[in-house]
Amino acid sequence: MASLNVGNLGEYLREQRRQAQLSLRQLAEAAGVSNPYLSQIERGLRNPSADILQQLAKALRISAETLYVQAGILDERDRDEVETRAVILADPSINERQKQVLLQIYESFRKENALDAPAVPAGPDTPGTPGMTDTPDKPADEMPPKTD
Repeated sequence: MASLNVGNLGEYLREQRRQAQLSLRQLAEAAGVSNPYLSQIERGLRNPSADILQQLAKALRISAETLYVQAGILDERDRDEVETRAVILADPSINERQKQVLLQIYESFRKENALDAPAVPAGPDTPGTPGMTDTPDKPADEMPPKTD
């Protein structure tokens, strides 16, 4: 298992708490942890479990995955996706329904782009490339008459 990067996690949690305009006591209560324990996490003295991170994420209205990455529990390969989701979820200018819709759209674009990614890039000489051949796509009897 990856070692926990509690120093950066604590700083990150403190910054998220401040952005959410919550006191240490308010966040501790919302997350169901003790005030001294949360203080120790923020100062990098404690290694919180994944369950505690999930409770903190819920109270902060950010994704648990974001905290898992900060703690070193999750691999950073998917960090961009996790951070994008976290930014959307943390945006105070849109409501919860809008956040969920935006996340659904984001996910559908990611899936669409993954499916549409060609195995071999198509070039102008690639057979079947639309608009790049001299032969019409329609049979001759369906072609409009030529006007000269």
